[in-house]
Amino acid sequence: QVQLVESGGGLVQPGGSLRLSCAASGSIFSIYAMGWYRQAPGKQRELVARTTSGGSTNYAGSVKGRFTISRDNAKNTVSLQMNSLKPEDTAVYYCNVDGQLNIMGTMREFTSWGQGTQVTVSS
Repeated sequence: QVQLVESGGGLVQPGGSLRLSCAASGSIFSIYAMGWYRQAPGKQRELVARTTSGGSTNYAGSVKGRFTISRDNAKNTVSLQMNSLKPEDTAVYYCNVDGQLNIMGTMREFTSWGQGTQVTVSS
């Protein structure tokens, strides 16, 4: 009952920038946290950046100072601005949302994942 639509991946040269966006829709009552994870070939999925409803954010050490996560609470969207991209940033990036659904007056917690968007950093 939650749909996540991601956009913004692609191919970029080292040092370039990309912006990823994710929009959540459905019977959402509230959102606790929104974030981005990534998975490179042969590696486990890892946290890239996450922001909570309280305003706190955390980043993977490898992206601090280069990536910025932002959130629009009114629109249930989260974006990831990626600057100074490196080849090691190449991965499939997944949007993740944690929150509560309102199912006919009953609140249920949910965790939802986007379909993933490919980011390739290469010259």
